[in-house]
Amino acid sequence: MILIIAIVLLTVLKYFEVGPLADLSWWWIAGLFALAFIWFEFIERMLGLDKRKAHEQLEKARQERVKKTFK
Repeated sequence: MILIIAIVLLTVLKYFEVGPLADLSWWWIAGLFALAFIWFEFIERMLGLDKRKAHEQLEKARQERVKKTFK
């Protein structure tokens, strides 16, 4: 998520030509978009990070249900 925020911020700063980003090539920003796409579509799945996050959320919800039931 931090990568997406950084890309959007860089894109906005480049579009409005703020500071040293005015001279930055659009290819750098397009490369960051490609890197984010590769990360979220392939690498994150290979490492199992997407399943791990979902599993942690389900486990937390289960623990809260157990607490409510036995209180």
